[in-house]
Amino acid sequence: MGKVLVTGAAGFIGSHLSLLLLERGDQVVGLDNLNDYYEVTLKEARLARLTAYPGFTFVKLDLADQAGMRNLFERERFDGVVNLAAQAGVRYSLINPMSYVETNLVGFTHILEGCRHSGVKHLVFASSSSVYGANESMPFSVHQNVDHPLSLYAASKKANELMAHTYAHLFRLPVTGLRFFTVYGPWGRPDMALFLFTRAMLEGRPIDVFNQGRMRRDFTYIDDIVAGVVKVLDRIPTPDPAWTGMHPDPASSSAPYRIYNIGNNQPVELMAYISALEEALGMTAQKNLLPMQPGDVPATWADVEDLERDVDFRPATPVREGVRRFVAWYRSYYKV
Repeated sequence: MGKVLVTGAAGFIGSHLSLLLLERGDQVVGLDNLNDYYEVTLKEARLARLTAYPGFTFVKLDLADQAGMRNLFERERFDGVVNLAAQAGVRYSLINPMSYVETNLVGFTHILEGCRHSGVKHLVFASSSSVYGANESMPFSVHQNVDHPLSLYAASKKANELMAHTYAHLFRLPVTGLRFFTVYGPWGRPDMALFLFTRAMLEGRPIDVFNQGRMRRDFTYIDDIVAGVVKVLDRIPTPDPAWTGMHPDPASSSAPYRIYNIGNNQPVELMAYISALEEALGMTAQKNLLPMQPGDVPATWADVEDLERDVDFRPATPVREGVRRFVAWYRSYYKV
């Protein structure tokens, strides 16, 4: 791709993606505002792995900074952009909704404008399985309607898909949206279940298990996610000749626009996920069984047929192996 802007480069997915791009020879400009949504030291440690590469440049900048974003795009002239920066978390969106508007909506508009005016060849952006919301038909397909989100976070991601389509239609900007399904693995986010469970168990505390443990998630290992993102980045979308406004397909368009799921395509019961963690840690968890949280959904399951057909990629890492690798990293990083 040449020179790639990765936003959220100090984040979980962004740091792994930047590393993969650097290892294959791309120039990477990594953008992050290093906010304190979770421990900044972890973000700085992720960045330290990247700054060892001569092809990496770090820019501390907030997506919501209109002038700063405009100057960045004018100065660097990117070939590709992968937008992973976002205010994440379903539950936090119930507490601090404005942070989602500022980053996920205003910030994303600055990304779109920068790509439009500087001739970016391909914008890939992070959406989320959360957009499926109240949908119950499984597996979740990119060809389904997703008009019933259950959290502001989910609504902001659906809005990103609509905004991106508008720019693809009006300005012929090639854009691809990726709906990520419960990403986990080394260097993960401290607000995610695997991280919370591991920390609590090693400290001798009970773990909070929501929906009485009857949740099912399409847990997807980080290495699979970033390998899929790179495959998608290299495949610049073109208008779908079969698309028609009489029967509009949400996954494609008469514009250069695509939506894909990236998930393991193998949903796992939360109790089985916990069992894999107990096995990796060599201890049994004390479980505090709780009801479903507001904004959450009981199950996710990704249909990845389109991803496999178009870019010849399908996630494959088994959950037990992925959890084992996370535990090994956690013990090493936190020296426990």
